[in-house]
Amino acid sequence: MVKIRLKRMGAKKNPFYRIVVADSRYPRDGRFIEEIGTYKPTAEPSEVNVDADKVKEWIAKGAQPTDTVKALLKNTGII
Repeated sequence: MVKIRLKRMGAKKNPFYRIVVADSRYPRDGRFIEEIGTYKPTAEPSEVNVDADKVKEWIAKGAQPTDTVKALLKNTGII
């Protein structure tokens, strides 16, 4: 199954995430199909940059967002 999920980047104690489309069998920080946005929780307020068109396109193709990504997309008004 294809999932829309977070890929952790950044230094120790300074996380930075990329929102990616990946097969559910791939490791969390491993291979992915496409990068569709970023999420920086340490910024005040937290920064979320997402390509809304790509998100809607992938959801239409059957990709399932994880709970965390779904909450981020709801907060930005995409879903």
